[in-house]
Amino acid sequence: MSESSEYTPPKIWKWDTESGGRFASINRPIAGPTHEKDLPVGKHPFQLYSLGTPNGIKVTIMFEELLALGHSGAEYDAWFINIMDGGQFGSGFVAANPNSKIPALMDHSTDPPTRIFESGAMLLYLAEKFDAFIPKDPRGRAECLSWLFWQMGATPFLGGGFGHFYAYAPIKIEYAIDRFAMEVKRQLDVLDRHLADNEYMAGAEYTIADMAIWPWYGGVVSNAVYNAAEFLETHTYTNVKRWMDVVEARKAVSRGRMVNGVFGKPEHQLRERHDADDFDTKTQDKIEAAG
Repeated sequence: MSESSEYTPPKIWKWDTESGGRFASINRPIAGPTHEKDLPVGKHPFQLYSLGTPNGIKVTIMFEELLALGHSGAEYDAWFINIMDGGQFGSGFVAANPNSKIPALMDHSTDPPTRIFESGAMLLYLAEKFDAFIPKDPRGRAECLSWLFWQMGATPFLGGGFGHFYAYAPIKIEYAIDRFAMEVKRQLDVLDRHLADNEYMAGAEYTIADMAIWPWYGGVVSNAVYNAAEFLETHTYTNVKRWMDVVEARKAVSRGRMVNGVFGKPEHQLRERHDADDFDTKTQDKIEAAG
């Protein structure tokens, strides 16, 4: 490992400057709003305030899967939150999610409306509300929730750890990249061994555990996030690849990954979703063509 100048932490840490890197502007050591701004409210029972990152995609996939099953009560408005412009620090967003991270969800079918923050909590809330995509037998439910919470606990090492230091940090630090690459490969091996004997994460049944894990780990294997598939040799995790392809082929997954999208081809980006036909009429390529 190459050596660099050693950093000696001060006795008391002070936030003097931004840390640098692509997402430096969204990080700060305090919570709370920076400005007053109410959240818009559309016509549907659920109001989602999000961005098409893996955490946001989990929830839009769930909504599209519920609608595909015929749950009309799962209709939703998906509002675009620009985190690079500080949309997550508006007073309305902070009221919906005090952690100031996308996504934030409000259920207006209750009186008063119910707020839900943290994407895993949203998946569980919706699964229980509509009695869908979560096993009914205790053993299957336990397996599903174990993998759901595995994702919530494991992925910070993938995103804030590996992804940050490999793709976004202003300097490349060999120790940090090696440390988190090792952990991500261990996690991929955990998934690969499990999926060798299971069609989906909770067994034979497609569940919210798949919806939670697929946007992150399927994204790494397909090279959709961090452009690190070759570096991590993700092609060697053949069971993860098989599972990734099966989930990706679902129509609701294809729709869900488009919502609040800002990455990829314009025809695959639906910045805001307010009706089902928006997928046909309001993708970014059509909006740009219309001027």
